[in-house]
Amino acid sequence: MQIRFVALPLAVMALALTGCENRSVAQGDTSPISSSSAAIGPIPGTDQPNPLGPIDPYINDVVALQEGRRLFVWYNCYGCHGGHGGGGMGPSLRDQDWIYGDTDADIFNSIAQGRANGMPAWGTRIPQDQIWKIVAYIKSLNTPREPDPPR
Repeated sequence: MQIRFVALPLAVMALALTGCENRSVAQGDTSPISSSSAAIGPIPGTDQPNPLGPIDPYINDVVALQEGRRLFVWYNCYGCHGGHGGGGMGPSLRDQDWIYGDTDADIFNSIAQGRANGMPAWGTRIPQDQIWKIVAYIKSLNTPREPDPPR
């Protein structure tokens, strides 16, 4: 008799869980980790053609580098990283030491997703093409391509 009282609630819970799982699949899973949700920037995984992730489409565009510099100032990136990316409250973007990686995709993700200890996530506030232009500008720092280098 006691087995029925235990087995019945377990069966009801199993059916309820199955129903929730089927409803999620039938109605479309809207969880943030769903493969059908919109992603910002490069998506990690082994199926990417370039193991370093996407390459910035603006990396060699002189006009986009100047636009990236303008956006760097416009979005107040210089407030933390210094006027020419030399550092301040935020780390220098001109040196060779990058905590979260220095590939185009790494820098894009740092801007879009933010990082611990102060870097806010800008991916929902800045359009992707503008983030890529900022990435191009950052990658141009300390190179002959840098627009408006420090004097």
